[in-house]
Amino acid sequence: MFEAFLMLFFGLIVLLITVSIIYNTVKLGISPMPSSKKAYIAMMQLADDTGSGTIIDLGSGWGNFVIGIAKKFPHRKIVGYELSYLPWLTSSLLKKAYGLKNLTLYRQNFYQADLSEASVLVCYLFPEAMIKISNKLQLEQSNIQFLISNNFALPKSEPLKKIQLNDFYNSPVYLYKMSELYSLNLEK
Repeated sequence: MFEAFLMLFFGLIVLLITVSIIYNTVKLGISPMPSSKKAYIAMMQLADDTGSGTIIDLGSGWGNFVIGIAKKFPHRKIVGYELSYLPWLTSSLLKKAYGLKNLTLYRQNFYQADLSEASVLVCYLFPEAMIKISNKLQLEQSNIQFLISNNFALPKSEPLKKIQLNDFYNSPVYLYKMSELYSLNLEK
């Protein structure tokens, strides 16, 4: 009887997790997908060249990158935004387990967030989201210095650096200098 109860309990947990992920995938237009190991390494390398200011991860998912960057740069403030509940909860638990005092995680839509404290934005979004974030950044004209993007380019922008990964898709990872994006828009 107890074994049947445990199987039912764990079955319900798995069902709730599955429904939560599917619901948020449909709602947000993208599933919480971690960066590949090669992309993770490339993004870490690009972050080395971004000074000492606050790094904000737009869509921090399961915490793979945001936890790693907080560990790598304990002297920098790191912020992650994630709307999907289960990935946010997972990364919050990892933050506590690692004792990362320089990391703040928000379960909030980053399009409505004030990103002005950021020196660097990091993202692994999708083309429509890159258009939205580009529009947000152009309107706000904040002090953001860099944007690092895994796989998807910032529309109408030339990257400062581009790392082409040696993977199945030859995936790109981009580093943009945001002052160049702002100056391009002033010329238009």
